[in-house]
Amino acid sequence: MSLDNGGVAYGEDALLHELGYRNATDLQETIYDLLRTIRDPEKPCTLEDLNVIYEDGIFVMPPTRSNVSVRIEFNPTVPHCSLATLIGLCIRIKVERSLPHNIKLDIYIKKGAHQTEEEINKQINDKERIAAAMENPNLSELVENCIKDEE
Repeated sequence: MSLDNGGVAYGEDALLHELGYRNATDLQETIYDLLRTIRDPEKPCTLEDLNVIYEDGIFVMPPTRSNVSVRIEFNPTVPHCSLATLIGLCIRIKVERSLPHNIKLDIYIKKGAHQTEEEINKQINDKERIAAAMENPNLSELVENCIKDEE
């Protein structure tokens, strides 16, 4: 991070510093720590255990004066995973609820990792579809069970 003579952050890290992060790596690690505990909808494992989520798949873009943008890439366990959309929804909801500030969040399936990746990528990045999905009580309950923190 760059500091001026008064100890005030400037440059790309200024907004991150204002939000409470030392730098982009600090935000990346914070997001990874949130996501690693999400449970797989089918298996008794976390997304980290299954290598669906990995630290190198979280990209913090150079912030602007007013916007922090993060891209999260995940890798479904099989190319025909029927729950990839649900996993993407869990990732989005967990980050949006857990971070105390608004960031622009783009979530994508790792290139070439799923048969219908383009369609799923559109779904998990469409605000109206996300809102509609979370209004469905069955789907909402599934998401809540996957993202709840262990006690």
